[in-house]
Amino acid sequence: MGLPLLSTTLCLILMLSQSLPSSSLLQETNFIDQNRTAYEILGDYDLPKGLLPQGVVGYSLDTTTGKFSAIWNGTCSFSLEGSYKLSYKSTINGYISKGRLSRLEGVSVKLFFIWVDIIDVKRNGDDLEFSVGIAGADFSVDNFEVCPQCGCGLNCDGENRKVSKIRSNLFVSSS
Repeated sequence: MGLPLLSTTLCLILMLSQSLPSSSLLQETNFIDQNRTAYEILGDYDLPKGLLPQGVVGYSLDTTTGKFSAIWNGTCSFSLEGSYKLSYKSTINGYISKGRLSRLEGVSVKLFFIWVDIIDVKRNGDDLEFSVGIAGADFSVDNFEVCPQCGCGLNCDGENRKVSKIRSNLFVSSS
């Protein structure tokens, strides 16, 4: 009678332990304030909301590691001033820290004839430094106060906001 009771107890423990969330899952769900937006999270890290196009439907943030993801219902692409073509996959990933998005995945810019990944965005005072690894460009933070829209960028409803160039910019598209 002792062996069946022991095996039944072990089975119950195993079933209960599998139905309870693991500590890592609890950690992943407890650090996100569902009332905040991905755009507000950028602000918390001293980054402008306009780094993300409109339409983010979800995000995740692990405040321990800084791992950050933003999700759209589909891909998003647009041009800025007709020469900067940007493309966002349906999910972008990276690591967020004070004034920086690093190890980015899912954001590309057309550089001459090819698409290259933007891998790092770093705030330096009133400027944002964008890096594609082999090249970089600096833009004023003021250029990112407004979120671009998929398809039309900043030139929606006939209004065209200019993106001011800070230094020689290698992010030039050949269209």
